[in-house]
Amino acid sequence: MSLVMPTRVLVIGSGGREHALAWKLAGEPGVNNVYALGGTGDMIDPPRTALDGLDDALLASQRLAVELAVIGPEAKLAEGLADQLAAAGIATFGPSKAAARIESSKAFCRDVAQAARVPMARGQSFESAPTALAFARELANEPGSRGVVVKEDGLAAGKGVTVCSNAEEAEATIVAAVGDGSTVIIEERLTGAEASVIALCDGRDAVALPAARDHKRLGDGDEGPNTGGMGAYSPLPDLPDEALEGILDQFHRPVLAELARRGTPFRGALYAGLMLTADGPRLLEFNARFGDPETQVLLPRLGVALGPLLLAAARGTLRDACQRLGIAGSTVPTSPHSTVAIVLAGGAYPVARDVGTTIAGIDDARATGALVFHAGTRRSPDGGWETNGGRVLTVVGRGHDLAQARERAEAAADLISWPGMQRRHDIAAPAALAGATA
Repeated sequence: MSLVMPTRVLVIGSGGREHALAWKLAGEPGVNNVYALGGTGDMIDPPRTALDGLDDALLASQRLAVELAVIGPEAKLAEGLADQLAAAGIATFGPSKAAARIESSKAFCRDVAQAARVPMARGQSFESAPTALAFARELANEPGSRGVVVKEDGLAAGKGVTVCSNAEEAEATIVAAVGDGSTVIIEERLTGAEASVIALCDGRDAVALPAARDHKRLGDGDEGPNTGGMGAYSPLPDLPDEALEGILDQFHRPVLAELARRGTPFRGALYAGLMLTADGPRLLEFNARFGDPETQVLLPRLGVALGPLLLAAARGTLRDACQRLGIAGSTVPTSPHSTVAIVLAGGAYPVARDVGTTIAGIDDARATGALVFHAGTRRSPDGGWETNGGRVLTVVGRGHDLAQARERAEAAADLISWPGMQRRHDIAAPAALAGATA
């Protein structure tokens, strides 16, 4: 049996992550058409086919006779889009609504991880403010404590976590969340460097993409409010590819087994957000999809075609596809170069969107050899580009090491501008290579 490459692929979603997926798939041999549902006309480079105005993914999949649908946004997974597509016989990369609870409910995630004996911070879920506060005080008052972390139970676009130095700081967040009828999770605050390890899963088997590091805070030096991500880089000096087999054994495989035991096998991208502590890696959270902006730095590093892996994961035949691609072990082969991504955001981000502001310099940035992925843009009347979102663009530099990739990303990002634009200047800087502590 030969390796199966999907020839017609539908990428669902409008962010930089989805643009990167469409870009990668469109450049692979055997892929004839990549359709981007929900993105702009520049979602695919080189251009294939972009779909504007279609809001029914099932209708689009059937109409275009796609062989693979790839769902990017976590909200669509939480709504059950993968179930809908799979029920119609469409091979879909993305977990069911039940399995996607690993992200849509942090309380569920903690319960599954605990049952799977995954190493993580001490913590508990609460529906009562007084008991949550009592536990927060208990953790905060322990000798050597650095504070507590308060997590809102539902989806929050990567921003539903509040890191508090003491219980008093946590009180307002706890009271507000519980007052809205939400569950909160209180955990001890861990110390170390964060890392993102995303594995492609078919319900049973898993193969890891290289590790990446995301920077959540808005400003340089990890200052300012939490965001969906302001930049990323790969590889990580403190989590080499050789360590990923052990990460899969500690985190992904036990959770896959536990979800399968519960009757909700996970097929899609299982993203483990980790803290690399002095006592070893610990789980911060699981996500049910590709990360953003991690995807933008990971896909340019892949040394094999992505399409057959996604299709095999959707069909439950990942192990066979890995063998036919010559993948030894459980890590997707990568090219030796490094990548650094810088997110360009609107002036009011993360509070509000930036809409209708003219963007200059995208073509100039691409002319340097950098990749520019669209996240929140739209065409202006004169044929140029203008803002249409919070995180607007992701600029990716590639180099033989992180220093060169960072230099090229910075140089390309310097060529793009619009009034009020925000960005960080320290992504993968020497002082930041060990990652932010939390």
